[in-house]
Amino acid sequence: MTRQLAEQLTRGTALRVLDVGCAEGTQALRLARAGHFVTGIDPDPNILAVAHQALAAEPPEVRERVQLLTGDGHQVGRWFGPRSFDLVLCHGTLMYLPDPDPMLASVARILAPGGLLSLLVRNGDALAMRAGLTGDWRACQEAFDTTRYTNRLGLPARADRLAELSTTLAEFAVPVRRWYGVRVFTDTMPDEAAPVDGRQLGQLLDAEERAGKQDPYRHVAALLHVVGMK
Repeated sequence: MTRQLAEQLTRGTALRVLDVGCAEGTQALRLARAGHFVTGIDPDPNILAVAHQALAAEPPEVRERVQLLTGDGHQVGRWFGPRSFDLVLCHGTLMYLPDPDPMLASVARILAPGGLLSLLVRNGDALAMRAGLTGDWRACQEAFDTTRYTNRLGLPARADRLAELSTTLAEFAVPVRRWYGVRVFTDTMPDEAAPVDGRQLGQLLDAEERAGKQDPYRHVAALLHVVGMK
């Protein structure tokens, strides 16, 4: 996903970035290291404390480009005015919202003309894949007819279908510019099975990056990375 996002950031100038649901600050810090000015918000003070710790370990020039706030995406319309940001990230957040439209409307409002909205969502068109590949046939059958599921953490969540999400973004004047698949081959891989050898990890990432860009592979990815442009 980091590679996919970098492919879209071609301006060569410092951007004003909002990371909604920034969690440990992984993407926020990467973008700040690249010279962008980042505001990260998250509703969980405990996980945001981890982000503060990571930020404290960065050089001064990175720390001064990052602001971390406690809150959720529904508050951005009250905190920030129209056209406040050139890039808004909303990664792994919409899946926990029963209705994502209010948050999408809020972030669309604060996005500057020509700005990008980067969404990472569960792929509702391939929801049966994980259950099928792990041999849970009952869950596989149920997944064909729903966008609701229970994630790896045991939490109830929801998925987005690409066509419906594209229509919603167009209605908010942020039409889809590009979309990718994420975790095409690795969704069922246990965390402890991830390669630790640098060469193997590089090969895995190269394969995922290529599959995430082309059909038919990206259509069956566990997640969709959707980039809209205002």
